[in-house]
Amino acid sequence: MLNVSVSTVSKALNDSPEISPKTIERVKELAALHNYRPNPTAVNLKSSKSGTIGVLIPNIANSFFAKVLSGMEARAQREGLQVMTYISNESYDREKQIAELLTSGYVDGVLIAIAEETQRKKDFDHINNVLQYDIPVVLYDRIGFDMAVDKVGIDDHKVFYEATKELQAKGVKKIGLGTSIHHMGVGKTRIEGYKDALKEGDAYYIANSANMQSLKEKTLKMIVEDKVEAVLGSDFDSTMMAYRLAYENGIKIPEDLKIVGFIRGGMAKYLTPSVSFFDQYPDKLGEKAMDVLINRINKKTTGPGQKYIIDTKVVHLESTEFR
Repeated sequence: MLNVSVSTVSKALNDSPEISPKTIERVKELAALHNYRPNPTAVNLKSSKSGTIGVLIPNIANSFFAKVLSGMEARAQREGLQVMTYISNESYDREKQIAELLTSGYVDGVLIAIAEETQRKKDFDHINNVLQYDIPVVLYDRIGFDMAVDKVGIDDHKVFYEATKELQAKGVKKIGLGTSIHHMGVGKTRIEGYKDALKEGDAYYIANSANMQSLKEKTLKMIVEDKVEAVLGSDFDSTMMAYRLAYENGIKIPEDLKIVGFIRGGMAKYLTPSVSFFDQYPDKLGEKAMDVLINRINKKTTGPGQKYIIDTKVVHLESTEFR
């Protein structure tokens, strides 16, 4: 109808610089008039790609992962890619089932935060199997594993090392750590960072349990009997446990106890007193992970897997004020 080639139409619809603005305008006007839309299935068949990215999320109830997913979606949309989201619910069996599904040609690449149960089992054969199909894989957030893939996360050791050192520099001597994820890679690394920052001969205080009642008892001992002056919470549950128990036992924050933890900034700011938190920039983490995967898919990045670290900082609110 426009007396131009199929190739010209295709390039015009994709805003190619090879096509004049006037031709692009004519093509798009006619396409709109006839309600024409490119067939993504046909486009993908021609390119031998599905145009789809698989994302495995371990726990959708965790607001951190929801924000990470938001960053991934934003980056994928700019590339014209679709995101298929799968939730493992921290289950090894579910994660394995999803991995097997992904080898059926549904996706061009996979972003995965490894499930808690998988970490306990230390069985990653199903992930390695995805790699055997030449499907690019990027680990995000939970990256402390010996796998020849790209990894995007934060430096958990550095985060806790620097937070501990900062408190020490301000005169805080008895620093404790609370964690319900001590059995997971990120939990172990955060504990190591905390311990490495302590001066030689300093006692360390750790309340660690995945069982909430046990965590409560250990945290209570740490802040009431051991009388630590500060608590680093390595996850949401341990952070809020210390905060609540301090309130219940008449321990004033920040006068008697200072708290820094992994808690969503929006929530941290509205507590009274507000809680200082580690800002992981989850949206940036998600965007970077997707960007790294896209580069692998398009072969812009080759060679061994690389590690990409997102800078993290402590946002100081009322719980770490010095008066």
